[in-house]
Amino acid sequence: MTQPPPPPNQPPGQPPNQPPSGGFGAPHDPPAQGFGAPTPPPQNPGYGYPQTPPPAQPPGYGYPQAPGQPPTQPGGYPQQPGYGYPTAPMQQPVQGGTGGGKKLSAQMQIIIAAAVAVALIVVGGVWYASSGGEDAPTDNAKGSSGTTGSAEGGGKGGPDGPGQEKASGNTKAKVAFQVPLPEVTDLTDVNGSWVTDKAYVKSGVESVVGYDLDKGTPLWTTPLPGQVCAASRHVKDNKTAIVFEAAKRVPPKNFQPCTEVGVIDLTTGKLLWRKSVTGADAGDDKVSFDEVTIGATTVAAGGLDGGAAWDLTTGKELWKPQVNAEECEDRGYGGGEALVAARLCGPYDSAYLLIQNLDPKTGAPLSSFKMPAGVEDAGIVSTKPLVVAADVGDTAGDGSGISDFFSIDEKTGKLKVKIAADAERYAAECDSSGVEVCHRAVVGNNRLYLPTEDHEGGGEYGDTNEIVSFDLTTGKPTTDKADAGDRYSMFPLRMDGGNIIAYKKAPYDKGGQVVSIDGGTFKQTVLLENPSDKSVRSAEQSFVLDSAEIRYSDGRLFIADDLFDKPSDSSTDHKEYLAIGFTTH
Repeated sequence: MTQPPPPPNQPPGQPPNQPPSGGFGAPHDPPAQGFGAPTPPPQNPGYGYPQTPPPAQPPGYGYPQAPGQPPTQPGGYPQQPGYGYPTAPMQQPVQGGTGGGKKLSAQMQIIIAAAVAVALIVVGGVWYASSGGEDAPTDNAKGSSGTTGSAEGGGKGGPDGPGQEKASGNTKAKVAFQVPLPEVTDLTDVNGSWVTDKAYVKSGVESVVGYDLDKGTPLWTTPLPGQVCAASRHVKDNKTAIVFEAAKRVPPKNFQPCTEVGVIDLTTGKLLWRKSVTGADAGDDKVSFDEVTIGATTVAAGGLDGGAAWDLTTGKELWKPQVNAEECEDRGYGGGEALVAARLCGPYDSAYLLIQNLDPKTGAPLSSFKMPAGVEDAGIVSTKPLVVAADVGDTAGDGSGISDFFSIDEKTGKLKVKIAADAERYAAECDSSGVEVCHRAVVGNNRLYLPTEDHEGGGEYGDTNEIVSFDLTTGKPTTDKADAGDRYSMFPLRMDGGNIIAYKKAPYDKGGQVVSIDGGTFKQTVLLENPSDKSVRSAEQSFVLDSAEIRYSDGRLFIADDLFDKPSDSSTDHKEYLAIGFTTH
């Protein structure tokens, strides 16, 4: 989906046509005991109840695909090896030991024909069950094997090892707390959600707040001089990084340059250090940044003015934007175990993009890969292994920003393989600007995991989809396939060892789920299922779930906005939510 240009100095991330969060319909009467029995934060005792969205539209449906039609499967996910019509073996003369060829006797031909018929029935039945035909299993908790994962969860996982997330005896969640949407006068960025063993941490209005995991009461609040603009998705030693404005917004402008980079201790909430730089395109002014990340032990921020970096612990400046002969600028960085830059070089009419694995201490390139001609924007999905997404030749056509994934050897900079990802088949997305801005795509077990687009399910009505994978060495689709189940739609959130943690968007009459997909067997284990009560469903589904900040850890699920606006005239009679927490504890 094509996104509108962001406001000045404001990072992207707002999905197209996004309504003010929660601004749907008239308020719904809460249950007698209150919605989730929240404990209000001291600064805002006016906790409310989730509103009711407009009546749910029936999921799109049509004639289900006729069973037994193998190659073109709904949604276009890769044809899995071994699926499809089996081919009967040709009859060959049976060779005798020493006497040459002999024709089959009539009795033997009957026996072989019967055996072939049985084989066809068995193999055909395996294909039919796997292809999502009308009689295929539709339990949303079942994986591609048609069996539910063990209650203990975890599993052996894939090559990257077992996961840490395990299902408890109770997977039915309840509402832990809700954080009301703050009052603002204009579009406000609230990028950033993190979970520690003690707190759910969320960016707010000119602040970052740590909330008790189960009660929602503030444990600490870190005031900031201006609004948060961007936040790292990575945490290192319980620290994370943010970009924020140096001063409060003043109407009617309501925006300030995003010049300040800081590191927050997620245990105490302390702002450990705050830095800014000048130079390059910004001249004597402070450099503005669009995004920030943590790679290895380095905090790196990038944008249209170039990139800068600091030591995570000390805040020591490691490098800042400089003009060079090649006119290169670091547009942004991908973090995690390594630090990778997307570096745009050359004059405007002949610019080219380099993907460079950096020495995190000096910024010196360890390897470099030149993206195809015409590609000036790329999303770094993973730094180790190095996987980059881009829209080559503007061929994606759907605003997803992805036509291909590039698997790159981070040591040599050589391309391992390019994976074509038809935008009509796969549902991953990279924001229109930025570098570490891709969603619904994760990397692990030397594989790239993607959700398919929604398509007709096997039941009477309702859409569904799958998570599939590609081998990062060969670029070929694997046999991995996890079915969301009728009327559910799933996408990966993150890796957990060799397992995939995925969120399942529920139909209008159910609560969402979190599942763990074993990276070895691809069996699914339900870790958490939200209540199906109307008031809770309305609150969960009021978020734009494809782009919301969704975090899961140890039996707790948190859903939050990353951007919101002042309430519309039609939504002033009911409460809206910045974040909601669910728990199985």
